Amino acid sequence: MATFVDRVTLHLSAGNGGNGCVSVRREKFKPLAGPDGGNGGDGGDIVLVSDPQVTTLLGYHRSPHRSSRNGQPGMGDHRSGVSGDTLELPVPVGTVVYDESGDVLADLTEPGIRVVVGPGGQGGLGNAALATTKRKAPGFALLGTHGWSGDVSLELKTIADIALVGYPSAGKSSLIAAISAAKPKIADYPFTTLTPNLGVVESGSTRFTVADVPGLIEGASEGKGLGLEFLRHVERCEALLHVIDCATLDNGRDPISDLDVILHELEQYPVPEGQVPLLERPQLIALNKIDVPDAAELAAFVTAEFESRGYRVFPISTASHKGLRELTFALADVVEKARTERAAEPAVERIVLRPKAVDEKPFTVRAEGGEEHRFYRVRGGKPERWVQQTDFTNEEAIGYLADRLAKLGVEDGLFKAGAVAGSTVVIGGEGGMIFDWEPTLTSTAELITSARGTDSRLDLNARPTRNERRSDYFERMDAKAAARAELEQERIAGLWADDDAAADPVEQTTSERD
Repeated sequence: MATFVDRVTLHLSAGNGGNGCVSVRREKFKPLAGPDGGNGGDGGDIVLVSDPQVTTLLGYHRSPHRSSRNGQPGMGDHRSGVSGDTLELPVPVGTVVYDESGDVLADLTEPGIRVVVGPGGQGGLGNAALATTKRKAPGFALLGTHGWSGDVSLELKTIADIALVGYPSAGKSSLIAAISAAKPKIADYPFTTLTPNLGVVESGSTRFTVADVPGLIEGASEGKGLGLEFLRHVERCEALLHVIDCATLDNGRDPISDLDVILHELEQYPVPEGQVPLLERPQLIALNKIDVPDAAELAAFVTAEFESRGYRVFPISTASHKGLRELTFALADVVEKARTERAAEPAVERIVLRPKAVDEKPFTVRAEGGEEHRFYRVRGGKPERWVQQTDFTNEEAIGYLADRLAKLGVEDGLFKAGAVAGSTVVIGGEGGMIFDWEPTLTSTAELITSARGTDSRLDLNARPTRNERRSDYFERMDAKAAARAELEQERIAGLWADDDAAADPVEQTTSERD
């Protein structure tokens, strides 16, 4: 018998995107023929697929860590990197997928449903894809982004045709072992079955599945015993088979009171919206252990009471297999009827709509850290992805990032939040990129330094006029004459002497005579 596991937590890591390539084509007589760097490949996605051939989550319980392949980097000559293969994880039909916060991501109720739970990273663009009419030969490429990584929880709600419910030690495990090839653990003490068992039964031309749910007790819907833990496996069954122990020796118990207690617990269990309540589904009763003489008499005594309530009753013995053939044929009739009704229902077309919110903002700017250690955090899909794609060892790539952020309006958002030049800005969550913000002069009008009503950037005629040049010239000549007169006064006052004149007195006398 395969071990039944109905709850697991997967630790997933999707593939990273490959980096873009920086390359320049070189040909004979054309050493620089233009950029030809290819794009990086996308990382592989992680996809859950509902597979009817899979009946347990045991494989993921033993190896919960799964990862997909990374995308390959781009190459020269316009060769793009190979994208990582998608990792498909088959799960049983009836698996419910939850995220880390406990919200439902998907309910795989039908075969073939595919859900991408771990999207791969995006491959970076090569310099050939970044070339424009103004940037004809980019010297940088974009890096690949990281793939999604995190945990998802899988919960299996068994999709069986028949659910066996009843008190502990009523003989449910013995019954499923007698009518199918399943080999559950059987012992003569309560709560022997700690996990649901699943068996396949063939009756005539009909094949159906039977789920053995661990024993219910009074108060199971309030959390007592193991019943509430596994009642979810009854949600999706077509019919219920009440297995009642007619040979119990417990005081205060009899088949009628046992049935009433089980019905009360089933009534208290809330089923998901759109499903039929448990008590409104077809129900049959199996009076077990009639191989015991007293039990056979008790079964004959209570049969009339159950039939008066509208139940079909089958006295059985899992030890001698008495009555099992009639019971399996009755269960097959119920299953065939339910399948016929389901086939007649029109198939519901699945339409997935993911519209963007009208008021959705591409980013948000929030001041954090208090007055003493204030910084500004920028969150948004585009800014965070652009930071991941930037090679911060390349000045041209950093300038390209600045242009993209300014075009998106991040600088305007920082100004509105109260940021000034030199403020600390963080793009992303924990571990995001930290830098000191230096705004550009073209990003907003608040940075214009000219007088009100004027804009120095619009004053394109900087050539001086003739009068301005003439006035400039006379100012320089007057300044030179004043400087010479000042030096002469200092020489006459003896503050300094001409070294050349002192070295040649004859030349000095001749000069004075002249």
